[in-house]
Amino acid sequence: MSTESIYFESAAALGRRIHSRQITSLALTQGYLDRLRTRGRELNAVVTLLEDTALQEARRADAAIRRGRVRGPLHGVPYGVKDLLATRGVPTTWGAAPYRNQVFDHDATVIRRLRDAGAVLVAKLAMVELAGGMGYDEADASFTGPGITPWNRGFWSGGSSSGPGAAVAAGLVGFAIGSETSGSILTPSAFCGVTGLRPTYGLVSRYGAMALSWTLDKLGPMCRSAEDCGLVLEAIAGRDPLDPTSVARRFHWRRPAKRARAVRILVPKGCVEKVQPEVRENFETSLRALAAFASIERDVDWPDFPWGPAVGTIVDAEGAAAFLPLIESGGLAELRCPADRVGGYSAMLTPAVDYVQAMRLRAPMKRAVNALFARFDIVASPTRASVSYPLDMKFRDAYPDVSGGPALIPAGNLCGLPAVCLPNGLGQNGLPTSLALMGPAFSEARLLELAYRLQQATPWHREVPPHA
Repeated sequence: MSTESIYFESAAALGRRIHSRQITSLALTQGYLDRLRTRGRELNAVVTLLEDTALQEARRADAAIRRGRVRGPLHGVPYGVKDLLATRGVPTTWGAAPYRNQVFDHDATVIRRLRDAGAVLVAKLAMVELAGGMGYDEADASFTGPGITPWNRGFWSGGSSSGPGAAVAAGLVGFAIGSETSGSILTPSAFCGVTGLRPTYGLVSRYGAMALSWTLDKLGPMCRSAEDCGLVLEAIAGRDPLDPTSVARRFHWRRPAKRARAVRILVPKGCVEKVQPEVRENFETSLRALAAFASIERDVDWPDFPWGPAVGTIVDAEGAAAFLPLIESGGLAELRCPADRVGGYSAMLTPAVDYVQAMRLRAPMKRAVNALFARFDIVASPTRASVSYPLDMKFRDAYPDVSGGPALIPAGNLCGLPAVCLPNGLGQNGLPTSLALMGPAFSEARLLELAYRLQQATPWHREVPPHA
């Protein structure tokens, strides 16, 4: 490890180095811990370092590898998790001051499965308090401070998986686990210039994860490449008897064949007209690259439903129920963001009829989107209409002239659909822009194969932030 560059290699490449004994898991783990202790703190990306257990796991990994007992491609690779995943014997804070000392006596299923795969957990990573469920409206919404993107330290790393996004981008971990209810993997991945995967609802067990919205929450990988996302998803996907919403499906990552069939891509009407110029330009460049192995049809009508209001109503109702004891106890007063200190009370006033109607809408929503997927394989769009927001501004004030297009993030989450987002260049203030690819339920293989092919043909995912 003579240079810093090794910390920015993909998890797949790190695994190959460890297994060929070019480096040890112990040395790599020590290096990442050092970076988390310094750069991670500067980016407000870290809650708890797991130094003792991480070093023990790394030593065990090295010993097993020396004996030829490699468990898989992630064996020995250090990683971090968003601090809403239960981790036995250490704090799991949910990013919120009222839970700073909360400790569970069990591990989340995702953590257990990654341990079985030989990955080394080095840190619990920062997040927006309560995963944003109280309606935060500014970057400074966690007791760890505002998440900072390593591309420009005056800007936000995105939420609510703020720590995982910054940590992967800044070379502080080999990969990370985030969560998404409506945008919390895709947004920080976009704002930090990393590759993020939101799996199909139910593909990854949520046992041991903080609940915000039982019918929307999902866990997924945030990585440096589509291949890494595939390797991590393979390790964590599958039925879990401890999570009744999990499905009896596995996932197996395979690099695509050289002569894979052309993919049919739709670009929704209105998705580029009201975005920042650099977002539009980089999206057009991405489409030109995709055209080498996909057919693309533009300006396709997206189903007309109240996507944003529906997801907002469901998150309000289910979030208020999930945090009812905190709300009723007055504990919201301890939260950092002023909007969060009152958001739970308004969420409690969500009419039952509104919640029921929003839930009933999900069936016709799914039918309409599935009708599009009968004609197309994948939806392509900019992940976000703008680059990241300044740390010192309310979100609504950051880019008042930018409104985006069809509400694809709410739509994908309401329908439980998978999506992968990947960096596709830089925009204002040297900040990343991002491309999103969304498919029908359980189409992760096709999405990741297309993302892999694009990343093999382009350099964007290999760029290193200037403040890493």
